Amino acid sequence: MIKNIPVAWLQLARQKLRFAVALAGITFVAVLMFMQIGFQDALYDSATQVQKNLAGDLFIISSQYKSLTSNQSFPRIRLYQALGFDDIKSVIPVYVQFAKLKNPINGRKFPIYVLGFDPAESVFKLPEVENNKNLLKRPNVVLFDRGSRSEFGPIAENFEQQEPVRIEIFGYNSTIGYKVKVGGLFKLGPSFGVDGNLMISYSTFIKVFRDRTADYIDIGLLTLKPGADHQKVLASLSDHLPKDVKILTRQGFIDFEKNYWSLRTPIGFVFNLMVIMGFIVGVVVVYQILYSNISNHLAEYATLKAMGFKNNYLLGVVFQQAVILAIVGYIPGVMISMGLYDLAKNATKLPVVMSYDKALIILFSTLLMCLTSAFLSTNKLRVVDPADIF
Repeated sequence: MIKNIPVAWLQLARQKLRFAVALAGITFVAVLMFMQIGFQDALYDSATQVQKNLAGDLFIISSQYKSLTSNQSFPRIRLYQALGFDDIKSVIPVYVQFAKLKNPINGRKFPIYVLGFDPAESVFKLPEVENNKNLLKRPNVVLFDRGSRSEFGPIAENFEQQEPVRIEIFGYNSTIGYKVKVGGLFKLGPSFGVDGNLMISYSTFIKVFRDRTADYIDIGLLTLKPGADHQKVLASLSDHLPKDVKILTRQGFIDFEKNYWSLRTPIGFVFNLMVIMGFIVGVVVVYQILYSNISNHLAEYATLKAMGFKNNYLLGVVFQQAVILAIVGYIPGVMISMGLYDLAKNATKLPVVMSYDKALIILFSTLLMCLTSAFLSTNKLRVVDPADIF
């Protein structure tokens, strides 16, 4: 049995302490990459929750639109102009803007994202919103996001205990509050730019934001007639509507938001850079491990070479060691990361979740990292001459 055990494993396992230290280093790098890609995906997933859950087939936004957190309004008449096209079945305006919600416990104000719409229409694909939207027809009633961060106070908890919950919201630059009643809950969740969400009727929206009028909206939802070609309608609308708006498919809307966070914000750049830096750090760590191992066993490698073993065999041993280190170091890395993901999710309420895609990406990255290190560390082994050793 022993003779069938690979030389690569026997060489690694001979010095158990060094092997354990090597695995700890690889595990740390795997966890580092897991956390970086986890938070990066959470950034994109949380930033596009509104787009994913909006009803409609096509969407109209201002040509000056940057992201949901820094959007621009456009004339509502553009929706009615779009309604004149044969393939458009219906249009729905949506109003969005930041407000400040006063914590009912300590009186502090925190930014909250407000989405206003006509409650007679089906605007969101969230079952809780659809079931409770008729409540918004009542004056000064809102729906509160149960996934909001804790700084807003125990609003969701109090509502679930069937206590009457009244809150005060302020236009972002206003010192005069507007009192509303929480009529129901939904879950959309925070993002890197939004701490919580409120849904209200467009009539209440205009009352809260006194500087806004119903004539300017932020997102237009277009529903197409059955059988209509989405791309054809999009192209026709883009050609004929004024250039102060742009028309997007759902995926185009999602990609537009992702590109903003990835390419036009510092946080997107930092995440991309840290993923690359994590990989580079891993290559350096594994290189040091493998190079040290080669140096310590150089006499054995020279002996094998003197016995007639070719370079390919010796290099194969090192590459096998790299694969062993990658797989054995990856296993505790993924287990630790799952625990850290749960911790981060509970602390931030962001969608930091493990997925098969993440697991496979990091496994592939860990293997590539270790194999790259193996290639770099074998220069000395390629040119070793038994005559120089003995």
